[in-house]
Amino acid sequence: MDFLMISLQVALAAISLLLILLILLHKGRGGGMSDMFGGGVTSSLGSSGVAERNLTRLTISLGIIWGVIIVALALIIQINVES
Repeated sequence: MDFLMISLQVALAAISLLLILLILLHKGRGGGMSDMFGGGVTSSLGSSGVAERNLTRLTISLGIIWGVIIVALALIIQINVES
C-alpha cells in the first residue's frame, strides 16, 4: 500500500507541474490578467487553431487524471486511518 501511495504522490507532483506548464501555454483571451502582465502580445506559438484545440484537450485530460489521483489518495488515506 505504501508503494501505491508514493507512486500516486509522485504522479500527482509530475502532473501538477505539467498542468502549470500547459495552462501557461494557452493563448490569452484578452481583457484579464494576461493583458496586464504582457500576455496580450500575439505569439506564433498559439496561433494555430488545431494546436490550441489539442492543447486544450491535453490540459482537460490531465486535469481529470489529476482529480482521479486526488480522490484515490484520499481513499487510501481514509482506509489507512480506519485500519
